[in-house]
Amino acid sequence: MIRQALLVLCVCLAGFEGVDVAAQQPTGEYAVKAAYLYNFGRFVEWPTRDAASDDTFRICILGRDPFGPTLDATLTGQMVRGRRVAASRILSPRDASACAILYISASEEPQIATVMAGLTGTTALTVSDIPGFAERGGMIQFVLDASRVRFAINLPPAEDAGLVVSSELLRVAQSVRRRSRPGSA
Repeated sequence: MIRQALLVLCVCLAGFEGVDVAAQQPTGEYAVKAAYLYNFGRFVEWPTRDAASDDTFRICILGRDPFGPTLDATLTGQMVRGRRVAASRILSPRDASACAILYISASEEPQIATVMAGLTGTTALTVSDIPGFAERGGMIQFVLDASRVRFAINLPPAEDAGLVVSSELLRVAQSVRRRSRPGSA
């Protein structure tokens, strides 16, 4: 528990710079990713929720869970925008309506087009480490860069979902894909 709290603190203090996972245990990469998932909630704004919505900020995992107990331990006792943070595991994209952040596991890669189509109309921030995820319509893709966990942002699908990604998060992303402007090459 203390280790996860320290990891979250280190990620916050690092200002979202990539965190080195080379010297960490095999699950270290997913401990870093869990801290990022929590912190993404602090740097993204969602459309106003209706009055019937619950008071839980859900970070969901679709597919095989690579985090194990790490995500739950990282989120224990945390708050985002005045809401208690909790991890949930879901079985299909149609279950994502209650998710603020949806991590799509690599196990879903064979059907990623179907998964993404099933998320149309949701406001979940989609995150994955599937290669080419951002190019396939995902919003944030984790990438390893010289053994450091980094991320790329695909802004158009986030904007289409009504999400506002903070300039601080955009500044520290490894890359940001934006809408092409008419007349630009």
